[in-house]
Amino acid sequence: MDLLIILAALLFLMWIAYRGHSVILFAPVAALGAVLATDPSLVAPMFTGLFMDKMVGFLKLYFPVFLLGAVFGKLIELSGFSKSIVGAVIRLFGPQRAMLSIVAVCALLTYGGVSLFVVVFAVYPFAAELFRQADIPKRLIPGTIALGAFTFTMDALPGSPQIQNIIPTSFFGTDTWASPWLGTLGGVFILAVGLVYLEWRRRAALGKGEGYGDPDSLHNEPAAFGGDRLAHPLVALLPLLLVGVGNKLLSGWIPLWYGDSHSFDPAVIGSAAPVVQEIPKVAAIWSVQGALLVGILSVLALAWKPVIGRFSEGARAAVGGAMLAAMNTASEYGFGAVIAALPGFLLVANALGAIPNPLINEAITVTALAGITGSASGGMSIALAAMSETFIANANAAGIPMEVLHRVAAMASGGMDTLPHNGAVITLLAVTGLTHRQAYKDIFAITLIKTSAVFVIIGLYYAFGLV
Repeated sequence: MDLLIILAALLFLMWIAYRGHSVILFAPVAALGAVLATDPSLVAPMFTGLFMDKMVGFLKLYFPVFLLGAVFGKLIELSGFSKSIVGAVIRLFGPQRAMLSIVAVCALLTYGGVSLFVVVFAVYPFAAELFRQADIPKRLIPGTIALGAFTFTMDALPGSPQIQNIIPTSFFGTDTWASPWLGTLGGVFILAVGLVYLEWRRRAALGKGEGYGDPDSLHNEPAAFGGDRLAHPLVALLPLLLVGVGNKLLSGWIPLWYGDSHSFDPAVIGSAAPVVQEIPKVAAIWSVQGALLVGILSVLALAWKPVIGRFSEGARAAVGGAMLAAMNTASEYGFGAVIAALPGFLLVANALGAIPNPLINEAITVTALAGITGSASGGMSIALAAMSETFIANANAAGIPMEVLHRVAAMASGGMDTLPHNGAVITLLAVTGLTHRQAYKDIFAITLIKTSAVFVIIGLYYAFGLV
């Protein structure tokens, strides 16, 4: 019965998300409904003590990233930089390579350390302009961005600075460059098969005579450029480069400036306990925020005239979009925390632990828990916290290096986490102004490709002993 309860809550939230209803409203309904069916006395304590605690904790850490990312993306629109870069890309590669161009931009940003959510805000203006000029259906934008930002650069390629590639290091004693051959081959598989799929979808739409769509009937279309002339493409690229480079530099500088912890006295009058912060837990977030501020200031400096006249209106739209995206994702985070605290979740974890092969056991456990919680990092953290010792013992008995365990866990986390209720999926659809019904099919197809890549690298390891 406990298992049926959490499955019912999960299916309900997935159905709600797919139907286009507000996840902000229904995530607590689904979570507390599961609590009510399990132990009615825990409904109020779970709501305030767990759901709201996790939701508010997520917003405390990440809302500034959503806000600055949205403002940066809006300024990229208003400045005409997106239009300038898209024009250069079309001249260089041709309109038929629009999808490859967007995937490449997303991949460069995520592999450079830019948050996945920031990439969505920053790249969407380019994607919309490029797809419109190439007359590719707008509904294919989410799948294209997902391939570039949510897959191979997130957790497959060795050295990725994304959190999904960092979490396994603390459990297996590895580093982010673990299993370079398997990670690279897995990334190539995802990229190649994903591009083939997206190209097939583009050609199918072309054969039916389907184009970008009528901008007047579409939502969240980037604002038109209102200036006299476009900036040079290299000038337009500069803010994006500054964000990537700034994030990289600040990631190294912040720990040097502040050390392992920092405290300050929050009271001028009277006495209060000092505020103590562990720098390793916030350094990555601070570096992203600082990099985005540099990007925003660079756009204002390079394109003051076309931006300033519409800055107020654009900022209001950006703030509204950031609040919606952040609240959607935070609600999902709270939902996942509640589900993970129910007895049925333990039944799922124990059942998955019975799979005999160590690597397949790890892959299925991590991707299943990521799917249930709707979070790649959350599902992987839960799985490794509960079962990493078992994974290590079984791997040692089978002679499997810890590096392989690392890579399998990282890649599996980014598989089935992208179900309809996933926060990144909902953010991506909200930013692009599309619904699950319009665009989720392609995101899910990319998810299946991503998930299958985990088993491809497991096969390569057993067949050739690659690490």
